Amino acid sequence: MQHVDLPAGPIDYIDTGGDGPVLVLGHGLLMNETLWSKVIPLLEGYRCVAPTLPLGAHRSPMRADADLTQRGVARIFADFLEALDLSNVTVVLNDWGGGQFMVSDGRADRVGRLVLASCEAFDNFPPRPARPAVALCRIPGGTALFLRLLATSFVRHDKQAWGGLSKSRISDEMLDDWFAPATRSAEIRRDLTKFCTGTPPRKTLLEWASQLSGFDRPVLVMWATEDRMMPLAHARRLTGLFPNARQVHIDDSWTLIPQDQPERFAAALREFVPPA
Repeated sequence: MQHVDLPAGPIDYIDTGGDGPVLVLGHGLLMNETLWSKVIPLLEGYRCVAPTLPLGAHRSPMRADADLTQRGVARIFADFLEALDLSNVTVVLNDWGGGQFMVSDGRADRVGRLVLASCEAFDNFPPRPARPAVALCRIPGGTALFLRLLATSFVRHDKQAWGGLSKSRISDEMLDDWFAPATRSAEIRRDLTKFCTGTPPRKTLLEWASQLSGFDRPVLVMWATEDRMMPLAHARRLTGLFPNARQVHIDDSWTLIPQDQPERFAAALREFVPPA
């Protein structure tokens, strides 16, 4: 595991190295780089860079004054690309969709291609099943209570929680790893609360989404046809919004396609970004 210090705080990441095309792999709320554990081994010939973003599973807290709103984390993503001097990268987003806001914020100059894989879009921040948890994080002590609930098998595997993200069921070992940092650290719970409560109003989200049409580089919209969190209609809307986009549907998967269908995910990436 490597790390880089950004203005907002430290970011851990894994980097497979090499001279192949660079894929920068994002993840969702209370997840880390292990979301990609089944996909990265299938991408020989590519340089895979997977940061752990400050979405609650990060291992070191961010600075107390860090902006961890949706746009703030998108800026951290852009700062990460800049700090590693990565250019012409393919940014791959799954579950969390806020990396799109690099475009509306004018920070996508290092992004050569964009993959939106069953992720938040338009006004679906957060997805409807996650909204009760976000509401809980708004009350004093609510984030700590939320994490205590996630320690129970009944809640964590419920279809309205992480159980609704992966059709193949996320292992308790992986979930324990994802939930541990915020469970043990008040500062990381602070960061998690800031992110969960940092989504702008619907009008602002739709305004930012309208600006995505300015991104004229290739876009792949990859969507799980059985997704329980991200409406399939958003895949069609995104494909129509970008001037240079194409769409791929993945069957027999829910939101976390990298866990449910890693071979098909890797194959779609290889077709979209040919190896050098």
